[in-house]
Amino acid sequence: MLLQVNVTFGVVLAVLLAVAATVAAVAQLGRAREIVVAGVRAAVQLGAVSLVIGWVIRSVPLLLAFLLLMYAVAVRTAGRRLTANKTWLWAWLPIAAGVAPVVLALLLTGMVPLKGIALIPVTGILIGGALTATVLGGRRALDELRLRHGEVEAGMALGLLDRDARMEVAREAASDALLPGLDQTRTVGLVTLPGAFVGMLLGGASPLLAGAVQLFVLIALMAVQVVAVSLVLELVARGRLYRDPV
Repeated sequence: MLLQVNVTFGVVLAVLLAVAATVAAVAQLGRAREIVVAGVRAAVQLGAVSLVIGWVIRSVPLLLAFLLLMYAVAVRTAGRRLTANKTWLWAWLPIAAGVAPVVLALLLTGMVPLKGIALIPVTGILIGGALTATVLGGRRALDELRLRHGEVEAGMALGLLDRDARMEVAREAASDALLPGLDQTRTVGLVTLPGAFVGMLLGGASPLLAGAVQLFVLIALMAVQVVAVSLVLELVARGRLYRDPV
């Protein structure tokens, strides 16, 4: 076993969390409290989920309900990161459109069985990737539109449709949301050994099988994130997702 879950484990985690929060406070990043809350929430949630997963994998209805809960939390998190008004509900679309087709394809081809022990981690990884891409792409697009509002108006004055004028300004900024995934894929095995690869090695799988699974995860994540960014950009350009005037 790589880690021993004991008092030392808890102390080390607490120290690392305290260091992260302290550095954020000293550097005046404005996220110290959020870091502490996120760390504590992660500990509580992972503990609870570890118990729940052992229960839900025994029943398909419970499994589907758990996956739906994961999706609902992702939508809520992404939407609230994008905007404080009711348009946050539109975050359901880029996450669902990115994740659902990939998961459905995996089930239909038999690459992932309809079993919780396999479906929960794979779906969780994909939902997490879609969440990150939606938040980064949407925030960058909305920030760019606010910063370059004059250019949007100029485009409209020249005869562009509202959607096209916003798209011209926001497209490049939103595409930056794909950079973390692209960099991770480009440097995998050279700079980092991602979690799926390490987890399978620790579970006793061969390096070749672990590499194949990690490659699959990375490619699937890129597909999910491209769809999520494209759709959140479209929602912003069409005015479905917007921020209230300051």
